[in-house]
Amino acid sequence: MTKSFLTRTLLYLFLIAVAVTALVPFYSMFITSTHTNSDIARKLLLLPGDQFTENYRRLIDTVNIWRGFANTVFITVAATALNVYFSALAGFGFSKYKFRYKNALFLCVLGTMMIPGQLGIIGFYKLMDTFRMLDTYWPLVLPAVSNAFGIFLMRQFADDSVPMEVIESARMDGYGEFQLFNRIVLPMMSPALATLGIFAFIGKWNDFLTPLIVLFDNDKQTLPVMIASVKSQFSSDFGAQYVGIVISVVPILVFFSIMSKRIISGVAAGAVKG
Repeated sequence: MTKSFLTRTLLYLFLIAVAVTALVPFYSMFITSTHTNSDIARKLLLLPGDQFTENYRRLIDTVNIWRGFANTVFITVAATALNVYFSALAGFGFSKYKFRYKNALFLCVLGTMMIPGQLGIIGFYKLMDTFRMLDTYWPLVLPAVSNAFGIFLMRQFADDSVPMEVIESARMDGYGEFQLFNRIVLPMMSPALATLGIFAFIGKWNDFLTPLIVLFDNDKQTLPVMIASVKSQFSSDFGAQYVGIVISVVPILVFFSIMSKRIISGVAAGAVKG
């Protein structure tokens, strides 16, 4: 009994330490956004200050932060939806359909994960220029249709969690292939969809390089680019930047909390069925 109590206590202490370690950067970010630039540069900040409103005022005077917020929401939601849907579609196809060179094509898809995206940025820029898509949102949304990691994740999930018996039964009931996928397969893949959605949303929300290169109009820029451009006359305005970071981080935390519940409920449902 004593040994069990000691083990449980040590486990709880370890989990509390991990939670505190994860929360400290967020706490520091919120606290820093409430102090002046001089305090941020000179002091270790542990308690809230009274400069949040002033930092926010300088932020909105420097950049149109809420226009950037709206731009980022539109780009991120559209790209995440395309990423999740077409990754699930391709992963399901690689998992359940038989066609020539399937394994070779899948290896080619996985091979693209080994190439850093930065290496292709010049070619990507020239391609977008050829299609006259520069200074539009198309270069930020359309590439989400093809995602090697998403296809890999969805194929692995479909292999284990989408029985062929269900698919054959749906076909016997008269379902077409797209109808079968949209009405039968997608709901069964919801835990994987939620997982991929979290990665896709966070990755696109925090994307800095691509918008910086393909967007020229300041009113079309995304939050990360706008926040990085916040400067005073002679130096970066850290107080205003931290307020912008707070505005940028809150939607990520909300989205993660919603989708993580979806993952947990899906895993729990699978465990009950098993």
